[in-house]
Amino acid sequence: MTHETTRLALPKGRMQAGVLELMTAAGVRVDIGERRYRPSISMAGFSAKLLKPQNVVEMLHAGSRDVGFAGADWVEELDGTLVQLLDTGLDPVRVVAAAPATLARSLVETGLEPGIPLTVASEYRRLTSRWIEARGLAATLVRSYGATEVFPPEDADVIVDNTATGATLEANGLEIVDELLSSSTRLYANPRALDDARHRERIENLVLVLESVVEARRRVMLELNVDAGRLDDLVGILPCMRKPTVARLHGDEGYAIRVAVLREVLPALIPRVKARGGTDLVVTAPGQIVV
Repeated sequence: MTHETTRLALPKGRMQAGVLELMTAAGVRVDIGERRYRPSISMAGFSAKLLKPQNVVEMLHAGSRDVGFAGADWVEELDGTLVQLLDTGLDPVRVVAAAPATLARSLVETGLEPGIPLTVASEYRRLTSRWIEARGLAATLVRSYGATEVFPPEDADVIVDNTATGATLEANGLEIVDELLSSSTRLYANPRALDDARHRERIENLVLVLESVVEARRRVMLELNVDAGRLDDLVGILPCMRKPTVARLHGDEGYAIRVAVLREVLPALIPRVKARGGTDLVVTAPGQIVV
């Protein structure tokens, strides 16, 4: 690869705000300003460009972008031979098949029995074709260009679309009959960019700082005190990344413990910590965690 800068693709649309917030939290400043499609980026060696998520995948595959953010659904749909570097967990959606309530219940009851003639509408041509083939359905695929949920019942029996909460499907009288895949905003690289030592180092550094924010968002810092006689009993129940940080309190009156734990275990963990002699508990949110 002959270009000097590592070319980063940033997504436009609904994914943009979350990605820019993630970059800012990692200490990487992105200034869109009046340049609009070619923002400046504070991380040395990078140049950036704003693209629609589908175009990010295409440009990464073509090699005109080295690294970029895109939805996993569109990487699957466009069959890009890309390297996934990081799942940010942002914008989680499911790609599902859905149908009007009466038909949906019938399809679920029959287990999507092969041979039933159906018309299926979707923006996801490749994913939907693969699903039709895997299910052995006698289906005709109609390409949609947005607002796929309005096709049934007059113009399609079933749709394949992405959904975050299912609210849009429900509002249009549709029920989910099958799930094709789960998706989120992820960071991908063109494999050829990783073969160049300069680009690889920059990309790895970008992944490192972004991953530190993603990891920090999953965890909280739990700090507490405990008497010396109960230290081992309490430490034994702490789910930590490696080992907890333990320090003696002033006057040898016990120990201070500090540990990073997953957010979801906190409601069950705090009562157990208290029961084993933990006192003065403080929970804080870390900004970044580098493993």
